[in-house]
Amino acid sequence: MLVSDYNYELPEEVIAQHPPKIRGTTRLLALNRQTGEVTDSHYANLDEFLQPGDLIVLNDTKVMRSRVFTERKSDGHPRELVVLERHDGEIDHVMYRGKLHEGEELIVKNVATDEKTEDIITIQSILGNGIATAKANRPLEEIAQDYGNVPLPPYMHRDAEPEDIERYQTVWAKDFGSAAAPTASLNMTKELLAKLEKKGIQIKYLTLHVGLGTFLPIRSDEVEGHKMHSEWFNIPEDTLEAVKQTKAAGHRVIAVGTTVTRTLEFWGKTGKTFGEDDIFIYPGFKFKVIDALVTNFHAPKSTVLMLTAAFAGWDHLKPAYEHAISSGYKLLSYGDSCFIY
Repeated sequence: MLVSDYNYELPEEVIAQHPPKIRGTTRLLALNRQTGEVTDSHYANLDEFLQPGDLIVLNDTKVMRSRVFTERKSDGHPRELVVLERHDGEIDHVMYRGKLHEGEELIVKNVATDEKTEDIITIQSILGNGIATAKANRPLEEIAQDYGNVPLPPYMHRDAEPEDIERYQTVWAKDFGSAAAPTASLNMTKELLAKLEKKGIQIKYLTLHVGLGTFLPIRSDEVEGHKMHSEWFNIPEDTLEAVKQTKAAGHRVIAVGTTVTRTLEFWGKTGKTFGEDDIFIYPGFKFKVIDALVTNFHAPKSTVLMLTAAFAGWDHLKPAYEHAISSGYKLLSYGDSCFIY
């Protein structure tokens, strides 16, 4: 199976560069994965596609201000880091731009003032592909929160602005640990959650700290040659119980986001309820847990596009994407969403 088979034409102008002025006012494309039928709707009308007894599962991770600006202590040259997702309470991996060497010391700068701070990050080892291990005088998560910026995806071609602090975060975000947002949930509002609950739809949460496993590009054209990096997850007992009861009653489990999908399907495959999730879902995968999926439109040849193609079928998903582009939908992190059922 080739990664290049999961490609489509993505015009630059359809990539959402900013969030909608009002959260939750984005569009929703509903795709029947059995027939390929497409319905144009709005995210705020998600409840119209659900039934009493259905279960919605959300990711309650919180995005760190993980984009950290530093300068080399030796010569003052700037170096940008992204502090990666938390694993078992400790963060020690970073992505970097430019050249770094083992033992190099980096002075952290305050993104708000551009002034040097007293924090020093030391590079411990270079792992390749722009990844390194690092230590500092205090936890990197704390440094990122104090002095870092929102880690917007590079395809937005802009620095984070004040609105991104709130908008690149779900309204229920709870536990700091992600280096990227679970973007399918960015359009969910408290009003929509209340509307869903009023209709008799259960809402439960789990945690997966989003990082390399979700957004690292596939560097091989052979799908089977890609190794997923692990991300830390936890599924609370009440969420597991709700999933089991929903399935037993013949109702649907709806994952909001590919991170929720990977977490639930990893549990379905391994029985593990917390730890490290490295499942790679691509076409041919047999889903055991989820019955429907709310997800954003994903970049060509990405692991998340392949997961979505595995659930919807590429022969249905690609025409749906082409319809969305020709119909003026906005794509990727701040863009519109799909409901695949």
